[in-house]
Amino acid sequence: MEKNTARPQSFVGTVVKTAMTDTATVRVDRYEKHPKYKKYRTLSKKYLVHNPGNTAQVGDRVTIVAVRPVSKNKSFAIQMAK
Repeated sequence: MEKNTARPQSFVGTVVKTAMTDTATVRVDRYEKHPKYKKYRTLSKKYLVHNPGNTAQVGDRVTIVAVRPVSKNKSFAIQMAK
């Protein structure tokens, strides 16, 4: 029997807030075409991510990956800063 070797979900975003202990808020932008009007638009979503040691600073470009839930709202962790 083979094991499931799927990669965890990951995004690239910008750190917008680091006021909480071991937590950062990361904004992930995506560029998509509206299905009806065919106009391109930028959509963004904010994720609360685990930031161990408070290493990321506001303005950093980071890669976040899905992990098991750390708290009620945190299910992502910072993998690396760019």
